[in-house]
Amino acid sequence: MDKHWGTWGRRSAGLGLVAVAAALLGGAALAQDGYPNPARQLRIVVPFTAGGSSDVQGRMLADRLGRLWGQPVVVENKPGAGGHLGGKYVVDQPADGYTLMVGSIGLHAAYGVYSKLTYNPGKDLRVVTVLAEMPHVVVAAPALPAKNLSELTALAKGQPNSVHFGSAGVGSSVHMMGELYKLQSGAPIVHVPYRGSSAALNDLLGGQIQLMFENPPTVLAHIKGGKLKGLAVTGKGRLAALPDVPTAAESGMKDYVATSWTTVAVSSKVPEAVVKKLSEDIRKVVNTPEFRKGLEEQGMSAVANTLPEADAFVAREKQRWDHVIAEGRISAN
Repeated sequence: MDKHWGTWGRRSAGLGLVAVAAALLGGAALAQDGYPNPARQLRIVVPFTAGGSSDVQGRMLADRLGRLWGQPVVVENKPGAGGHLGGKYVVDQPADGYTLMVGSIGLHAAYGVYSKLTYNPGKDLRVVTVLAEMPHVVVAAPALPAKNLSELTALAKGQPNSVHFGSAGVGSSVHMMGELYKLQSGAPIVHVPYRGSSAALNDLLGGQIQLMFENPPTVLAHIKGGKLKGLAVTGKGRLAALPDVPTAAESGMKDYVATSWTTVAVSSKVPEAVVKKLSEDIRKVVNTPEFRKGLEEQGMSAVANTLPEADAFVAREKQRWDHVIAEGRISAN
């Protein structure tokens, strides 16, 4: 019996090695010769509503990748649950590299706010590259009697729970920037989650809420047009697109320095060869002068890091935002 078991075991091990080698070779062939296949539809899922920063970047990327690959790349918006409806959708698609996603802080670093997710973003999604990062703009309705962060904090403390800020959903970058401000300033402002930034912005413009901690592309035109006012930006320096809006540090909050970021992600089951092909081609696109200029015009900076660099970046950011979630006792359930 032992003899038979040993023979079977050796045969099984041999077959297993052959299978692994075949899978690796197949993945390499897929990336080098058959991917992307012009006969297959390539999709970029944006897990937020149309019109927001992630949507802008997704459509820029789809256009440039389509040019590089010589085939159309479509964008699909699948908002809800702070981006996790879209995240789960991507995980559930065939792991062939034809369904990409524009990820965010909420999907990769702040998913701890959800205790009942039906998937594990940290394990089920693979970050191909960090696409771009940007500071946020603390933006207010014109009627709010505050011109800067100091006045905002004083107003909120003097009238607790009277200032409401909107976000793209619990755990979204727009939400987390507001929670970081609350934690550092002690200002008792009230969070109002929406299905996406566009819906929150509509209520900000309509006066139903007073404040947002929004990505620059979404609010630049409204600030320049006088429909909203910028109180501060959360980066280390002022935005070239908003030179008159001070940094948070200039407004008296020296530690309120944070950026949000976007990724390109796929299911973690996508073959490694395809992931590497995607990483190389996306980085090639993002590092073109045309794409970098397009990002800069929207208040964003290109990142386009390698696979190991992206993994390390996301790990650091998750540790940071996990701390904010714990201190703020933030939960979506």
